[in-house]
Amino acid sequence: MTQPIHWNAEALWEAIAPQLPGFTVEVLPTIDSSNTELMRRARDGLTEPVLLIAEQQTQGRGRLGRNWVSGVGDSLMFSLGLPLAPRDWSGLSLAVGVSVAESLQPQLPAVGSSTPKIGIKWPNDLWLEGDRKLAGILIETASFVGAQQHDMTAPRYVVIGIGINVRPRPGDGMRTAPACLQELDAALDAPTALACILPKLVAEVQSFARHGFAPLMQRFAQRDLLAGREVNLSDGSTGMAEGVAADGGFLVRTAAGLQAVTSSEISVRPASSPLQA
Repeated sequence: MTQPIHWNAEALWEAIAPQLPGFTVEVLPTIDSSNTELMRRARDGLTEPVLLIAEQQTQGRGRLGRNWVSGVGDSLMFSLGLPLAPRDWSGLSLAVGVSVAESLQPQLPAVGSSTPKIGIKWPNDLWLEGDRKLAGILIETASFVGAQQHDMTAPRYVVIGIGINVRPRPGDGMRTAPACLQELDAALDAPTALACILPKLVAEVQSFARHGFAPLMQRFAQRDLLAGREVNLSDGSTGMAEGVAADGGFLVRTAAGLQAVTSSEISVRPASSPLQA
């Protein structure tokens, strides 16, 4: 019998409510997808700030529609929904990635350390060194009911979905087995990881709304696992990854010169080590 998970929702609420008036915390034992649920609510006009924790998802989604399925307690799966009006939405997934990586591993391991670094695979995955996927980030937005669909300066409701492997999980059909948090700390569980992540994540998202991605470039560079590597682009070209631009665009030097590409244009894969789905 699966032991109940103690999320300490009241402590989570107390930590965030001063930053997000009207904030609530919900824990659901099972749901199709926490992101899908919050997007449904937003389309129905429910756009209050909320943290929705899913102990189990039956139709969890990653980037490009990939499934994210996990047993109870094996992963941390949650969606944070809140109104947001950044000057520029570009780079939000990178800002989220920086925040989560730093919360889970505040200090970068020393050179030569046996502890793997939590790094960021542009645009929305966290890896452990060795190209093993630890976590995925899925960001979706919805216009407020009655708002102009194409007014990019108007506030929108953003849903930030995060899934993190906590316990070891099978790598069936994958060339590289997934990573998990318990490789870094055997005592880590999903509630502990969430308590580490949430306050900094909310603060970072609010800072992003005011200042954009540019102030985070150096922090991102410290955890950029693609920089200096040969990569394959989805258009069939290859090149050398050279970090990111001030708007979070991926910089790659190809035969045609230095290009800045966005997540809507390409899918990036390391040329030397294929990424699991």
